[in-house]
Amino acid sequence: MNILSEYQSLLEPINQFLQCATPDKWIIEAKKPENLKTVLVDHLMCELKAGQSAMYLIRKYAVEPSSAAALLDWFKPYEDFAYRQAGSLETLKGKSNISKSIIAKADSPYSQDLIDKMVLLIKEELHHFYQVLEIMEDRGIPYENITAGRYAKGLISNMRTYEPGALVDKLIIGAFIEARSCERFAKLAPHMDDDIARFYVSLLRSEARHYKDYLELAEQIAGEDISERVTYFGKIEAELILSPDDDFKFHSGIPV
Repeated sequence: MNILSEYQSLLEPINQFLQCATPDKWIIEAKKPENLKTVLVDHLMCELKAGQSAMYLIRKYAVEPSSAAALLDWFKPYEDFAYRQAGSLETLKGKSNISKSIIAKADSPYSQDLIDKMVLLIKEELHHFYQVLEIMEDRGIPYENITAGRYAKGLISNMRTYEPGALVDKLIIGAFIEARSCERFAKLAPHMDDDIARFYVSLLRSEARHYKDYLELAEQIAGEDISERVTYFGKIEAELILSPDDDFKFHSGIPV
């Protein structure tokens, strides 16, 4: 499967945005059959955490209290499954769409745009969670909670602590996480079984759009050039990807 030729125009801006490519040593480790469970379970949790991060953003910055409660209810079946091991593939079926309307704060100039982009992202991430779980069930891979890697924490720990700087930084970090995910799906797909390869290729468009949405929101909310902050987080992200890491995960560094 030559996805790099078919998706070159989509991957080009991603590769330019990231300050480094995924090292071959990570790909060699990730494609080992004995690491498939770790790759899939960590990917599953990455989808949930991506959705949660978007949900927290709109709860904190963009919606009225009644809508904040609706967002929590939307995530409850997924969080029950992931953290309390309650529910199943069947109970999660069709739960990725939200039925209640999300009402924007009246006093925020960017609320509706933030909601529109993040609600779409959440729907897609929760649907992807379900799809990864399907792949795991097909292979008889049981779900078990695993510890988070250092990647997201390493980025978040460098955020500014005042607004709107903190929100802008959160959005830039979101862009890097989505861009790296897109890059790694493209790198991994040729080495995986056909069903996983097709799934990873199907994710490229949404991940690439998510990265753009995060960046556009960051620029809009900052109201000024954000290239300095993007470069700053790009260096941190590249260091996390290129430095030795003894905890193999989907976004981990060079395997020790």
